[in-house]
Amino acid sequence: MFKNPKEVIKFAQEKKIEMVDLKFIDLFGRWHHLSLPQSQLKLDMFKRGVPFDGSSTPGFKSVESGDMVLIPDIRTAKLDPFWNVATLSFICSSFDIDNSKPFKREPRYIAQKAEEYLIKTGIADKSLWSTEFEFYIFDSISYKNDINMASYIIDSNEADWNSGLLAVKNLGHKIPTHGGYHAIPPLDDLFHVRTEMVEVIEEGGIPVRYHHHEVGGPGQSEIEILDDTLTNMGDITMWIKYVVKMVAKRHDHTVTFMPKPLYNEAGNGMHFHQHLFKNGKPLFYSKKGYAGLSPLALYYIGGLLTHGSALLALTNPSTNSYKRLVPGFEAPVKLFFSLANRSAAIRIPKYATNPQEKRFEFRPPDGTCNVYLALAAQLMAGIDGIKRKMDPTKSGFGPFDQNIFALSPKEREKIKSVPASLKEALEALKEDHQFLLEGDVFSEDLLEIWNDYKLNKEYNEVRNRPHPYEMSLYYDV
Repeated sequence: MFKNPKEVIKFAQEKKIEMVDLKFIDLFGRWHHLSLPQSQLKLDMFKRGVPFDGSSTPGFKSVESGDMVLIPDIRTAKLDPFWNVATLSFICSSFDIDNSKPFKREPRYIAQKAEEYLIKTGIADKSLWSTEFEFYIFDSISYKNDINMASYIIDSNEADWNSGLLAVKNLGHKIPTHGGYHAIPPLDDLFHVRTEMVEVIEEGGIPVRYHHHEVGGPGQSEIEILDDTLTNMGDITMWIKYVVKMVAKRHDHTVTFMPKPLYNEAGNGMHFHQHLFKNGKPLFYSKKGYAGLSPLALYYIGGLLTHGSALLALTNPSTNSYKRLVPGFEAPVKLFFSLANRSAAIRIPKYATNPQEKRFEFRPPDGTCNVYLALAAQLMAGIDGIKRKMDPTKSGFGPFDQNIFALSPKEREKIKSVPASLKEALEALKEDHQFLLEGDVFSEDLLEIWNDYKLNKEYNEVRNRPHPYEMSLYYDV
């Protein structure tokens, strides 16, 4: 949109911008923002930044050394469509205030370092990524946790649990459990909301492939976009999550990207399509290879699957993530690759036959990840696979092009499973993370902070609480 800060200031004056919104991400994947009146939009802001308290940002600084600055990336400039005054939005990176260098645990900086490391290896000069966004659009949710109670109630006008509702005029057209895939109106009651989401996304300069109702009957939806480079895809992902939630709110709905908000219903994944290029040439294509994949692509797959358990600590970093990764749904529970098989951890799309389109998707991730760290970690695993020539077939990762649940239990046991819990994934990351440290992309202290926070602030906090279902199981013992 802009080539330099002077163009930004000129645009703001001509378009009568009233506010400037600075958005930034914490270590664990949540966006924050800081807003300035247009009068503070000055050239100095793009060089020296805007001060903020890093000690209040999860995963950043300690209280005694909390001063940091936000430096806007002018390439991310967008008119924010949800403000009631003309507002120009930027995605920012966090810098140390004392040495004007990027903060070493800054997620966008880590993503950028991963891209730079790829170039330094000489393997490729560009990686392209696209994200599939799965989410639920609900009509209401209430939840509470206290020492004497734990509860949540979700409602959706589309849900079949409302088929017998008499309190209001009921027109029927409810979607049964697991029956939402490509549902058409009037069953699909949310097509107009998704259409508006797509319109706002495209107005922001992001091309969308399509949108549709997903498998989950009570409002599950999907939006899929076209590809972009790694850090850009991180920025795009954060913007789309913001747009989706805000458009839903505009229509008195609520959106969640939680992997498993409903028991025994389809979960929300965030699949990442990926491929490498060098001098414009696609590196993942070979006419003679399995599913049209080159040896380099297979080594990359070998890296993803070899490091799969550790990766999930970053791509599936919530306790809820592992309620999605269970047998009986399309979510992958085994680490293998396959052509067109949606139960595989790595699926090669059968329709992508053009060399420029030849790619695969890593299917375990979900929307609770910090997208910059998840993207960077996947690339680092793939690079490690290429450097060490990790043959996925020799390692027992497939390809398996049949329904693995049709295999005998003994045959299935030979295929490595994904971690069964966040704790198991964190333990895998603790044992297997050297590949992330290559090129100084990730750091030991980031991974230590990550593991400590996820274990003690999330996993243990969930583990230590009585579960409502335990009352049904054990109260009368």
